[in-house]
Amino acid sequence: MATFLYKLGRFAFRRRHFVALFWVALLTLAGVGAANAPAAGSTSFSIPGTEAQKAFDLLEQRFPGMSADGATGRVVFKAPAGEKMTDPANKATVERTVKELADGSEVVSVADPYQGHAVSKNGTVAYASVKYKVSGMELKETSRDALKEAAQDARHAGLTVEIGGDALQAGAEPGAAGEVVGLAIAAVVLVITLGSLVAAGLPLLTAVIGVGIGVSTITVLAKALDLGDTTSTLALMIGLAVGIDYALFIVSRYRSELAEGRDREEAVGRAAGTAGSAVVFAGLTVVIALAGLSVVNVPMLTKMGLAAAGTVVVAVLIALTMIPALLGYAGRKVKAAGEKRRGSTAGTPAKPGLGARWASFVIRRPAAVLLLGVVGLGTIAVPATQLELGLPDDGSQPTSTTQRRAYDLLSEGFGPGFNGPLMIVVDAKDSDSPKAAADRVPEGIKGLKDVVTVTPAVFNKAGDTATITVIPGSKPSSVQTEDLVHAIRDQGGEIKADTGAKVLVTGTTAMNIDFSQKLNDALIPYLGLVVGLAFLLLIAVFRSVLVPLKAALGFLLSVLAALGAVVAVFQWGWLGGLLGVEQTGPIMSMMPIFMVGVVFGLAMDYEVFLVTRMREAYVHGETPGQAVVTGFRHSARVVAAAAAIMIAVFGGFITSSESMIKMIGFGLAIAVFFDAFVVRMAIVPAVLGLLGRKAWWLPKWLDRAVPNVDVEGEGLKTLGDAKDSDPDEDRELVRA
Repeated sequence: MATFLYKLGRFAFRRRHFVALFWVALLTLAGVGAANAPAAGSTSFSIPGTEAQKAFDLLEQRFPGMSADGATGRVVFKAPAGEKMTDPANKATVERTVKELADGSEVVSVADPYQGHAVSKNGTVAYASVKYKVSGMELKETSRDALKEAAQDARHAGLTVEIGGDALQAGAEPGAAGEVVGLAIAAVVLVITLGSLVAAGLPLLTAVIGVGIGVSTITVLAKALDLGDTTSTLALMIGLAVGIDYALFIVSRYRSELAEGRDREEAVGRAAGTAGSAVVFAGLTVVIALAGLSVVNVPMLTKMGLAAAGTVVVAVLIALTMIPALLGYAGRKVKAAGEKRRGSTAGTPAKPGLGARWASFVIRRPAAVLLLGVVGLGTIAVPATQLELGLPDDGSQPTSTTQRRAYDLLSEGFGPGFNGPLMIVVDAKDSDSPKAAADRVPEGIKGLKDVVTVTPAVFNKAGDTATITVIPGSKPSSVQTEDLVHAIRDQGGEIKADTGAKVLVTGTTAMNIDFSQKLNDALIPYLGLVVGLAFLLLIAVFRSVLVPLKAALGFLLSVLAALGAVVAVFQWGWLGGLLGVEQTGPIMSMMPIFMVGVVFGLAMDYEVFLVTRMREAYVHGETPGQAVVTGFRHSARVVAAAAAIMIAVFGGFITSSESMIKMIGFGLAIAVFFDAFVVRMAIVPAVLGLLGRKAWWLPKWLDRAVPNVDVEGEGLKTLGDAKDSDPDEDRELVRA
């Protein structure tokens, strides 16, 4: 591995024009493709195998004109103080609005509040339901504008009017200002770490090119593969973070090789062979973690994971080829590590850096540092024991949005459960008396807890399938509503046994409940798959059993602590005002499995970069304790900088108005902080200090079975000796 990457790095250095042109051409091609790509269509949300999905599919089949996946809009009206919606003037305004809405080309139906009993008991709130032919993502902008204009006309007449539903569905906005701030912080960290604007600019430039190629490719494929906006956001988030980090590690190693007295081409080759090997294996762990999301069998999650994994692959390839090419262009503008300091302190012994001093301290007191780190993270992880899962609805939107205000008005007028109605589908095709079976369902549901309203059964044309709407007493994301869904399903089992009719519960609320359950069920198998594959990979990298085991256990500790912090902020509301969290509630269902996937990959990055340098020192004859200090002397500063950059990039997404993106940004940022600065910088050296030589133990039979990937670059030493003995080696002269 190291020898191949060494040759690849030197090739890219010598053929820099070709390499640079290749990547620029690829970026241009992807950009042109994205600019001319057809607009993304419907981003269907399906959960194969769940009861809610089966009911939804049955509705599509048995109620063909129902447009089950069509967008819905709720125009909510509130009368001025002292008035009611049944007053003649207010009623006339609503009826005029309903007529205006019905003229839309994509509108299937508009329900008049006065005919559909959609006026609250106290008469102050009413709503009109609008049903569209297509989904919210496919809805034309003219239809959305017509919806907004109709609401505005009613406002001019003196009513309070807000719009809910998915008809106003918009793409997730990650917060452009936050991204800019994140990149600015990354630039400052790079300048401090690498000592020059040119050296700092290389990782930023290559990361932007890699993300540009990845996100543009996703845009090109969005319509064909049914990719949503969140897919691009995740690819952008992960691609920027790893792209900067991977390039930083290679540039930093290049500067170290220059400091050893090597010429620039040789330094590039050795940087690509050593740090580049670590980049490859770190990238592989991230790809395994992201691609492994497909085991959950939720198409949306699979597409997000594979798209982000593709962006990581691009970041790895760019770091291995374009960075060496750009270093060739930069020439002497990228200086050797410590060159300025050596010039000013010539003749005086170099003082150990902060990383080396910290590692020496940990090696002297490993038990105390280990105990402090584990107890500290364990304490922060405690809130994770109270984790409640759900999916965000309009109630989690900022109060500045019309969707959130419509949600609040409906809760005020009709109760909190009105925002999450349950759709009961009765499949009576195999029943001897379909009508009797369907009529039995609402009677049974009325006797359950937390039920406000149950509508009579409505049959399809064939008379073999009926729908019933149930309004819970609690809000959609509450535990009481989840209990009600399970109670209806339990009752449905009795009805099937007696009548042969199947009772299925669907609707957005039931979909969310089933989605959460599916993710919970998949978490352990997913964790086993990802950690197991990465464990085998790390055995090959470190040629040790205990080091990969320690890496995996440290990751579990950091991700549990991060989940605890997420619960404290987004579920309990601690520091919520500081982060712009306006509404607390359940944690997004995909958050645990998503954090496991992404954070595991990123955590292994730091493990690989930090510990391979220790392994390198140990292989070259240093004692275990000296090897830990040497690894920190060479890598701690760069790992800390890489973590700070990742935290800045992820932290920029906390400014998003989308609660899901905000939560992901915070969760990933805090997880990187815990893993890099507590687990890798404190717990790892403490454990290695306690284990000593046992840390690098590998059974002989396993040693023979595991391939030698030579991440330490041992093969480069022989290669370098052979090259030095060959004066006729064809090499390009390095010019200033």
